[in-house]
Amino acid sequence: MIALKVISHLLDYPTQELWDNRSELIDALQEADELPVTQVAKLMAFIHRLTQQELLDAQSHYSELFDRGRARSLLLFEHVHGESRSRGQAMVDLLNQYQQAGITLSSRELPDYLPTYLEYLTLLSTTECTEGLNNIAPILALLAERLKQRGSDYHTLFDVLLCLSQSELDASQLAAQVEKEPLDDTPAALDAVWEEEQVTFLGEGAQCGNNKIIQHQRRFAQETKVQYFNVGNSLGTGAQK
Repeated sequence: MIALKVISHLLDYPTQELWDNRSELIDALQEADELPVTQVAKLMAFIHRLTQQELLDAQSHYSELFDRGRARSLLLFEHVHGESRSRGQAMVDLLNQYQQAGITLSSRELPDYLPTYLEYLTLLSTTECTEGLNNIAPILALLAERLKQRGSDYHTLFDVLLCLSQSELDASQLAAQVEKEPLDDTPAALDAVWEEEQVTFLGEGAQCGNNKIIQHQRRFAQETKVQYFNVGNSLGTGAQK
């Protein structure tokens, strides 16, 4: 799906490359026949609004949204209830699915990072791709409503993903629930998390390097306590043959 490929880039950490290639993204969307014209127009408008910002401002906004707290994390496993020591096996299972599709991640990349998962889905058949999106539709709806109540334009991307998933879920149905959620990105809330535990999944040797995208992904790995759900039943099951 062309639109899914575009959204995977838009959901990743903003870079100069994205700014330089914005016209190519818009041109690609003109051929995205998997979406209604109204949804394509929303994506095009989002690209215009995003890339009209100064890149540094867009990067700062992105980090404020997705790096602080856990409520809007782009790590899929973060949004599933409960915790399990089986998280490692879940990551292995998902990595195996990627390998079957010809995707090889570096040791620094987390497989449940949403843009990576969307890239994976673009390699599957249309039916499998839709199923993969439908399996994570509850997460997409929750993130859409949280971003909407935050006043972030990024909610548009999740609304379009829900459209592509063909799910009957409506993010607005979660409005009351999200309104009651305590903020988890305030200074006090963040301090409480760090007092409880300082999570480090990467060794000290992995801290070198200046690539901004890798640094952003490291922050996810270092600051996020990932939760588990059954990858085999919930993520891209159609790809396992």
